[in-house]
Order: sequence, then structure tokens, then C-alpha cells
Amino acid sequence: MASIIKASINLDMIGQAKEKIIVGKKGKYLPITITINDEIDQFGNQGPITIEQTKEEREAKAPKVYLSNVKVVWSNGQNVAAAPRMDQQAQGVAPPPAAVPNDDLPF
Repeated sequence: MASIIKASINLDMIGQAKEKIIVGKKGKYLPITITINDEIDQFGNQGPITIEQTKEEREAKAPKVYLSNVKVVWSNGQNVAAAPRMDQQAQGVAPPPAAVPNDDLPF
């Protein structure tokens, strides 16, 4: 199950959540959540990257801090289909179909 996912993070948005930065032994970390949606949006993105929310924030329906969008640029077809390239969208080419699971597994 392999995919390559492309994204750019808006570093200005990290400043809104400085209290979420975790200081570890090897550096500073920001917990994030990456979501892959079933449908591609109008810009070819397949989901957002947000700063991870606590259970209390989710229950309080606190607004999410969005850092970026993601796009699957390559997949082996076993987990997530790659987004169509812009030149493919213009020609009406659909993304490749998902692979059919192998039912010959011994377990």
C-alpha cells in the first residue's frame, strides 16, 4: 500500500497554535491530521491538513486550523487513487480504478 501525497504547509497558520507545539528530545513537533476525502475538489485537492484537535476541542466543535490541502500524486492503486493531473482533467481522463483485492490470501 503505497502512495505519494503532495502538500505545502502555510507556516503563518502555525503561529495560531503555538501552544500545540510539542518539545521533544530531537526537536519541536506540531501534531497534524491529514484527511483523504472520497471526492476531489474543484482544484484537484483530495483533502486538508489541519492542526490536530483534542477530544475536548472536537466535542466543543472548535474551528479547525487549516494548514494546507493535499493531493495524491501517485498510488499503487491499493489504498488511494491519484488525483487526475490538470492535463488529464482537461481531456476528461478519469483517475485509474482502484485495484481489486486478492482473495487468494492464506488467512
